[in-house]
Amino acid sequence: MAAQTAGKSNSALGAFYRRLRSRLGSPKAITATAHKIARIFYKLWTSGGDYTDPGMDYYEQRYRERMVNNLHKKAIAFGFELIPQPSANLVS
Repeated sequence: MAAQTAGKSNSALGAFYRRLRSRLGSPKAITATAHKIARIFYKLWTSGGDYTDPGMDYYEQRYRERMVNNLHKKAIAFGFELIPQPSANLVS
């Protein structure tokens, strides 16, 4: 229930759940989010630390960085080069 509820929040766990739900479907996303919550709980339980949610924006930024890095590696593997475009030149 906590995993499904986290999907409705504007937290990093909520963003994680929504991203997985769009790719894998709701049942698998709930299970994966529940596992993530359990791992966070275990780490906090054993270390005695506090949980600070990095937020949805942090999660989305990290996801974007991973995607760009993966695209860069694939482009190099195929012999291409990625050239970043300034955001002002994008067509909406």
